[in-house]
Amino acid sequence: MRLYIKFLLMHLKSAMEYKASFALTVLGQFMTSFSAFLGIYFMFGRFGAVGDYSFEETLICYAAVLFAYSAAECFFRGFDAFESVISNGEFDRAMVRPRPVMLLVLCSRAEFARFGRLMQAVVIFAYAIPASDIGWTADRIFTLIMMCAGGTALFAGLFIVRASVCFFTVEGLEFMNIFTDGGRELGTYPLDIYGQPVLRFYTYVIPLACVQYYPLSYITARTGRFWYALLPLAGFVFLVPCFALWRIGVRHYKSTGS
Repeated sequence: MRLYIKFLLMHLKSAMEYKASFALTVLGQFMTSFSAFLGIYFMFGRFGAVGDYSFEETLICYAAVLFAYSAAECFFRGFDAFESVISNGEFDRAMVRPRPVMLLVLCSRAEFARFGRLMQAVVIFAYAIPASDIGWTADRIFTLIMMCAGGTALFAGLFIVRASVCFFTVEGLEFMNIFTDGGRELGTYPLDIYGQPVLRFYTYVIPLACVQYYPLSYITARTGRFWYALLPLAGFVFLVPCFALWRIGVRHYKSTGS
């Protein structure tokens, strides 16, 4: 952990060498994701509701997924951009260093500019939580925290899967964006509005619904099942097969010769 923190501080110091550029990049990230918020705003302005969800409830759902995706992108960016590490031969150097390979890949890159998206998620939370009709008891606050934490673990796992595929293809496969960027876009609204096939897929294959739809149902009192509040733990369980796939990829790795 100490080594990881040192690497993060190095990346932050590097990013802050050009403060104006960093600030503008953070602002750009904020404005980029702001367009999704405008989409929700105009949607509700036209139709008044999506399914049986209010504007504030949908914003809580959107902010939780945005926070999770942005945090994963910020701190697990090394896996998201792993194809360049494979193709240019940098992974060979990581293999001979006296530190765990996964830790070195994790430390290789951090995107602090994603703080712009994190800030937007926090701002939306600051508006939607008091504006909603939800009675914010301790268990509901706990559930919301679990949604953010479990979602971060889930998207981190998807980045690890994307990186693991590179051991066999060298270049990253663009279809993985269906589950990373696509998962973030789908998570803008509660997943049950897309129908049962989509909800089942994102429950039993990629547990996005476990960190979004089910805990949101508990927060909004659509169900009284407290174990729904614990379902975001599935995001951490999802990391287990992701780590297993990574280990398989490392064992089958052959140098690109770059």
